Order: sequence, then structure tokens, then C-alpha cells
Amino acid sequence: MFENLQDKLEHALKRFRGQATISEENIDEALREIRRALIEADVNLNVTNKFVEDVKAKAIGTEVKGKLLPEQLIVKIVHEELVELLGSKQSDIQFSSHPPTVIMVAGLQGSGKTTFCAKLAKNLRKKGRQPLLVACDVHRPAAIEQLKQLGQTINLPVFATEEKNPVKIASDAIIYAKKFARDVVIIDTAGRLTIDQEMMKEVQDISNAVNPNETLFVCDAMIGQDAVTTAKAFHEILSLTGVVLTKLDGDTRGGAALSVMNVVGKPVKFVGTGEKVDALEPFHPERIASRILGMGDILTLVEKAEQQLDEDQAKKLEQKIKKNEFSFEDFLEQLRTIRKMGSLKDLLGLIPGMDKAMRNVSIDDNAFNKVEAVILSMTKFERENPKLLNGSRRKRIADGSGTTVQDVNRLIKQFDDMTKMMKNVSRGGKSRFLKSFGLPQNLGM
Repeated sequence: MFENLQDKLEHALKRFRGQATISEENIDEALREIRRALIEADVNLNVTNKFVEDVKAKAIGTEVKGKLLPEQLIVKIVHEELVELLGSKQSDIQFSSHPPTVIMVAGLQGSGKTTFCAKLAKNLRKKGRQPLLVACDVHRPAAIEQLKQLGQTINLPVFATEEKNPVKIASDAIIYAKKFARDVVIIDTAGRLTIDQEMMKEVQDISNAVNPNETLFVCDAMIGQDAVTTAKAFHEILSLTGVVLTKLDGDTRGGAALSVMNVVGKPVKFVGTGEKVDALEPFHPERIASRILGMGDILTLVEKAEQQLDEDQAKKLEQKIKKNEFSFEDFLEQLRTIRKMGSLKDLLGLIPGMDKAMRNVSIDDNAFNKVEAVILSMTKFERENPKLLNGSRRKRIADGSGTTVQDVNRLIKQFDDMTKMMKNVSRGGKSRFLKSFGLPQNLGM
């Protein structure tokens, strides 16, 4: 995500290395590159021009004080302006004081609208809500079936009938929700390949009938400025309350994310980062700005971990580490927890400095399978007592896991090194997150 933009901005900001001051001359050169980088990332032209002007005005008028270098100051200013451009602060779902909260989801066909409905429903259930999914796309039967299947996957009800009038389906769904105590209604509306009057009237009629608390427009971030233009057209008809950007894990230039807030005037509320129903993140402008500038995103990494970590389990693990009782059984459990958090390369990319370092490195998440096979080929007694793993046992484990003795030896050596490091971290009083995962201490947290 944002890789090309990140590289070009970094190159532009390098111009300040070794400079004693920020001058009209050196900032003009850097801003020309920044402007070019934003336009190539498909950022709206008016948004680009305003961004460049604002950065220049702040930089020229700011004195470089103390030990602060011009390069550090300009990065700070660009970061602040990016945050402003992206919406300043996170915007969450606004819930009704009189349930159910009605969330209408609109968008073009193929934007990931139906999948987003399921992702949002699962996300809200984690927060204690009781969502009801509503299938109002009567023009594409596959959409209704898709929503039903997604509902089964996440074990949530889907309201779907033989009715062909989407306005009546939506109205009936709200009556159903009140009757069965579903406090959030998520309405999946019909999409088209392009905007047309029939579609616009239909979503407008649904909106008028159910008076949604939230109207979210889902757009494909990979289509750049077209996504922003489409969002603007929907906003004129529906009065959107927020935008959802999907496919930010793909080959996207980032222009939609950087333009939509300013052009549409409504915040980005969520971003889709993959096909799975867990691949949904709240949109945090400050964190996205940090990612664009290659600063990582430790807070998102910690949140991903906390979603998977059990508090009591973590405390027990901490005590085991302190008592030097950490075993392969515990290691396997932690390995499986990390896998639930998503792609390893994506996780590493959230650590400051690691995104660029891992850019051209191929990381195969299936490598976890080999490690898991080796550990599962040990007996439970061996997993709990790693010191018993002598030569003959290692040969048996290698044969049982389809690996080599060298693979087994390497894993045991890495396990020993990690155990020592985790013990040192535990003595140092670091956070539960670091203790649990054995990550390096200098993460910039």
C-alpha cells in the first residue's frame, strides 16, 4: 500500500539532508518532487496544489531550533499536512440512541460492497452489537446468495425474502430487527457497473424509507480518481456519512485515500485490506500518514495482537518466561496466534523501518507450516521438555515431519535464542505484547 508514493516522497525529502536551513530555494525543489509524486499517485489536482502550498507556507515560516535538523522539521510538517488531508481524526460509526442503528451501504458492482457488509457485521459483533444483514440487491441474485453464505461463515442472520421491491425488503427488515432484538441493521443495496438513474433512484428511495443513521459508500481504491468522482456523485444523491476504501492491499497508488476527504467532504471510516472477513481496519489518518512516510504503524500492530491475545493466557505466559518454563507447546500456540493476525509481511511492514527493508523480500507464510510440522512431530513430553531433544529424537522428528535434521536443529537453535531474548525482555519490564511475541525492544513504541 502506497509503496510508490512512499518511495517518491522519501526521495524528495532527502534533499534536506545536510542542509543547514530551510530556504525558498531548497524547499521549491523538494515541493516540485512532492507535487509530481502526488499527481502520479492519482491525487486530485486541486488537493495536490493546496497540499504543496500549505507545506511551503508552514516550512518557510518555521524556525529550525536546537538540535532539530531541517530534514526532521520538513518530515514533521509533511506528516501533519498528510494527517490534515486524510481527515485529522478517526471517524467511527454513530449509533442511534433508539435501536436499531440503520447502516445503508452503497457502491458500484465489484467494489467489494457485499463483502464489506459482512466484515462490518463481524467487526460490530466483536464490540457487543447484534447485527442483522439485509439483502436488498434484487437485480443480482448472486449477491443475495453471496450475502447468505457470508452470513453463515460469520454465524450472523441475513434477512432475505422473495420480495422484488428493495424498499419493502429494507422496511420489513427493520420491523424484523426490532422484533428479534437486532440492534444494528446493515443494508446491502444494489450496485451497477456504472452510475445510472435507475440505481440512484432506487438507493434514494431506500434511504427515504428507512432514514439510515449511516450511509456508507464503498469504493475500490485501485481505480483512483474515478473512485472519488463516483463517491461525489453518490453523495449528491444520498448525503453520505462516510466512505469505505477497499482493496488497499492491492496495487493501489493511494490517490483515492488522499483525495476523498477533501473532494467529498466526508471521512473515510474503514479500509479493506484483504478478502477475508477479518480484513477490515478503522481508518486512522495519523497512522496512514505515518505509513506513507515509512514510519510504520505500531499502534495497529498492537491492536491486531490484542484482538488475538487472551489476558489471562498472556499473564500465564509471562510467568512461564520468568521461570524459564517456556516450551515448544507455548511456542506453537504463539505461532498460531500470529497467523490469525494476517500476512507476516504485512505485520512486519507495520514496524518502523521494516516496510522498506522487506519491500523486495519474498516471505512465504507457508513456511509456518514446516515449523508447525516439526513441533507436532515431537511428543507432548518433548514439547514440554525441549532439553530432552537429543540426536536420535531429532532424527525421528525430522523423519516424521518430512524435514531434515538440519531443519530441526535450526528450529531448536532459534527457539533457544528466542527464549533467552524473551527472558531479557521480561526482566526489563516491557509490555505484554512484546513479552508474548518476543519482538525486539527497539520498536520505537
